[in-house]
Amino acid sequence: MSSTQNSDAQRQLPVRNPRTGIADHTIDVCNDAEMAGIVSTLRNHQPEWAAAGIAHRRKVLRSWIEHLYADKTLLLEALAADTGRRLLATTEINALQALVEGWCYLGEQVFEESVERPSATPGIGIKSHYIPNQVVGVISPWNFPLLLSTIDSIAALAAGCAVVIKPSEVTPRFVEPLAASINAIPELRDVMKLVTGDGETGQAMINHVDTICFTGSVATGQRVAKACAANFIPAYLELGGKDPAVVLPSADPGHAATIVLRASVQATGQACQSLERVYVHAPLFDQFINELVARAENAQLNYPDINKGQLGPLIFDKQAEIIADHLSDAVAKGATILCGGTIENHGGLWLRPTVVTNVTHDMKLMTEETFGPVIPVMPYETLDEAIALANDSDFGLSASVIGEDLEEAEFVARRIDVGAISINDGGLTTEVFDAGKNAFKLSGLGESRMGRSGITRFLRQKALLFRKDPAKGLDSLDESQAEI
Repeated sequence: MSSTQNSDAQRQLPVRNPRTGIADHTIDVCNDAEMAGIVSTLRNHQPEWAAAGIAHRRKVLRSWIEHLYADKTLLLEALAADTGRRLLATTEINALQALVEGWCYLGEQVFEESVERPSATPGIGIKSHYIPNQVVGVISPWNFPLLLSTIDSIAALAAGCAVVIKPSEVTPRFVEPLAASINAIPELRDVMKLVTGDGETGQAMINHVDTICFTGSVATGQRVAKACAANFIPAYLELGGKDPAVVLPSADPGHAATIVLRASVQATGQACQSLERVYVHAPLFDQFINELVARAENAQLNYPDINKGQLGPLIFDKQAEIIADHLSDAVAKGATILCGGTIENHGGLWLRPTVVTNVTHDMKLMTEETFGPVIPVMPYETLDEAIALANDSDFGLSASVIGEDLEEAEFVARRIDVGAISINDGGLTTEVFDAGKNAFKLSGLGESRMGRSGITRFLRQKALLFRKDPAKGLDSLDESQAEI
């Protein structure tokens, strides 16, 4: 059944295989009526889930992971088909256990705070009471389909919420095996649901849930924020990045090149925390470029064998068009491509690590999110210049500072306007989930998805105020007591 059939039939969408370029899968589009029914069912079961307590929720989530890990094969194969990457598919699956343990640990800390404490107001005691939002909606992107579908979802479940998840229509094959693992755990299947669909499904979700978590582009995030505002529900958005790296005067050029290359091309550059522009102290520039190009030219595609090489395909064909446009614009304005630069069509689309010099901030390559294994490099003379260049962006997600002088590195890091800085590494936010961070500028909206707020943003806080002294009477209102 095609997506052009009459409206009485359920709409379906074709799904492209990133390794072959062929649409070899279809998904059903969940509509508003179906979403309303799913959310209603979740609402009916959420109170019992919340009342069971964090220790019980941890037990259920651990049972789910144990069942899932007993046979990862179907989920792994589906994720690998979605993204064309077997290693990173494995990494996503293996991260689930740490997410469960980490979020439940933080949840226990939060709920243990519900003890009475004295107020700054004499004679008053305070006790906090946390009420989970009933149903949280998660709209996740195509670059890390499983991880970005679960990082918010597991936190919300630990908090006592029910969750409905809509992964990207670009990478939906993993939904079926993941849903099967959830449905095998009776208590979990009543509070955790997955749906498939496109923007219509996302809008339907916003129409019915109490909170939205969205990861994706700035343009779509802005539409999500407006729709959530119209429904008066909170939206937590993690959007695009144009992450800078600053290579300090104290850096070893070879070591810096190793960090920059890996952090730029990991996941084929298809990650919001990928390094997308590099600023190198001018006296180190030539040596850094030589080291970077030598390493980049040794990188291998995972084609034709998915089990070999370091770079997977470009998952979304429309992203390949954006990358090509950025490179074309840069070259037209005077940039030089030192290696890579050609999108290879092997059915699917691949791009080798692409190092670009003679770049300026007049180019899309230095100002717009490229989302590919492209490394534009620019020299700077002073630290003030490097910081100004790093901050010359509409984005503020994360960054990297590389140098052997740690005092200098921290000085620079504190002045870059982003939410997380990796010092002497890149993209550490993929490994560290217990450090709170906010997205600056257009890179996001709302409380941090990491750290304690990753739990508390799903909780409404109620204050119970206890009068310890005798309550005031009418005489406390007598005008004769007025004093200046």
